[in-house]
Amino acid sequence: MALFPKPWADAVQRWRVPSGIALAAAFVLLADPVPPTLLLGLPFCLLGLGLRAWAAGHLRKDEALTTGGPYAFVRNPLYLGSLTAALGCVIAAARAEIALLAGAYFLLVYLPVVEQEEQHLRELFPDYDDYARRVRAFLPTLPERMPPETFSFRLYARNREQRALYGFAAVYGFLILKSLWRGM
Repeated sequence: MALFPKPWADAVQRWRVPSGIALAAAFVLLADPVPPTLLLGLPFCLLGLGLRAWAAGHLRKDEALTTGGPYAFVRNPLYLGSLTAALGCVIAAARAEIALLAGAYFLLVYLPVVEQEEQHLRELFPDYDDYARRVRAFLPTLPERMPPETFSFRLYARNREQRALYGFAAVYGFLILKSLWRGM
């Protein structure tokens, strides 16, 4: 059963990038970082980026149903990693308005995207429903056993995960500079 109707999901796909740009602009304007919030947010960013990297090093998009590595614990480790890293940036930015906007963005944009991707995976991989029954979408599950899959730097690079690292580094660099400029 689809949580989001197809017209909504299609509209989200069209507005995903422009709404992300609008969120980034609000972030730039509203962020009010100070050293304690920067320090508090950094571990969340690093944890989120680490989870994304671990997932990207296992993911073979549209080739095979990935169930090893972080996918043994949670179906959407890339999105969970993004959410965790974004939480770190929100904490560092020290503004409740940004938290509300980021939360709304996740609910209204990412949840429909995740739903569409899961429908796509169901079409590609007949055993996806069994996997989805065993592993939750966002709350980690302890697997019965770990599939014998290893991390691949080749997959990490092929999935262009370094872009997430560069993006979050740029955001955090901006927050640090804004904090220093504020302190002058």
